[in-house]
Amino acid sequence: MSQPPASSELTSQYAAQVIGDLERNVKEQDRVGAEIAELQGQLAALQHDHTVLLNMQQALGITPGPAEPAAVPAAPGTKTRAKKAGTSPRRATSRKSAAKKTRPATETSARPTLVDLVRGHLAEEGEPRSTAEITAALNETQPGRTIKKTVVRTTVEGLVAKGLVQRSKQGSSVYYTTPEADRSAGTQPEHDTE
Repeated sequence: MSQPPASSELTSQYAAQVIGDLERNVKEQDRVGAEIAELQGQLAALQHDHTVLLNMQQALGITPGPAEPAAVPAAPGTKTRAKKAGTSPRRATSRKSAAKKTRPATETSARPTLVDLVRGHLAEEGEPRSTAEITAALNETQPGRTIKKTVVRTTVEGLVAKGLVQRSKQGSSVYYTTPEADRSAGTQPEHDTE
């Protein structure tokens, strides 16, 4: 008769141990899941940055650099996310890049680069223009292209760094113009006077 109480005591100890292990397991799953979610967020941000950088590289007419990053294995239980990530803009951009590489030279040279478009627009206008104004004008004159304000801003800042475009500030607004337009208007470029 003494064995059933010992057996039930042992069973209750195992039950308590299993319950404790299950609680620790759930907490650990939650912790690891939160880390995975954070890392997936960081990965998504990096992939977005990569796409933006590729667009900027294309807009600036820079020769393509290193290849696409290696594929990241999906975490267990994220099959739908992995499939969605497989159709990310990053992949679409790489397909566009591959398609450009196979085009004849005459077709790619017929389409002006964003750098050429921005410089041409600023030279035409002859007066300071904001990135919003430049973007709107380019989207109007280039209906087959979608040009984003952030890419235009990066492009004009790259041109400023090369000394091909001048930057001026009026209040909190920033305006850009070509050095030729400054000379023809009889004004000195802003950074020459500082």
